[in-house]
Amino acid sequence: MSVNASAPTAEERAALLRDIGPLPLSGQAWPDWVRILSWVILAVLGVQAVTSAIGAPDALEALPALLAGLCFAALLFVAWHMQTSITTIDERGLRQSWYRRREVAWEDVRQARFVPMLFSKRLVIFTYSGRPVIFQGGTRELRAAFVKIARVY
Repeated sequence: MSVNASAPTAEERAALLRDIGPLPLSGQAWPDWVRILSWVILAVLGVQAVTSAIGAPDALEALPALLAGLCFAALLFVAWHMQTSITTIDERGLRQSWYRRREVAWEDVRQARFVPMLFSKRLVIFTYSGRPVIFQGGTRELRAAFVKIARVY
């Protein structure tokens, strides 16, 4: 996919928003199967940790157990945010709820690239401030909108 050297005009952006469809367009940031898989993996890890602790309570040392607990809590944190994260496209720009909200106004978009990865279809937005912002699209409608945005930008 090619990226235009300059930002689209206001008319081109308006045509893009019409092409995307009725706005706001919102949907899960992560596909259902990825969100389910993350909880299954987390459950397996939790069961494994509990059965290991029950099977050999004398072998447990405080520091490794604490580190394992912290890692499990971090995975739980990420899985929860994957479960609840919503991506929205509207007239103002793009937003995604996450542990720290991601938001880019249309005026700040310099370039956009669609990156179809296995677990997540992503739209990488390059802003005029130079920092990329990554949005995940877990629904067919969001993925189609990401492709259209990448073509225009």
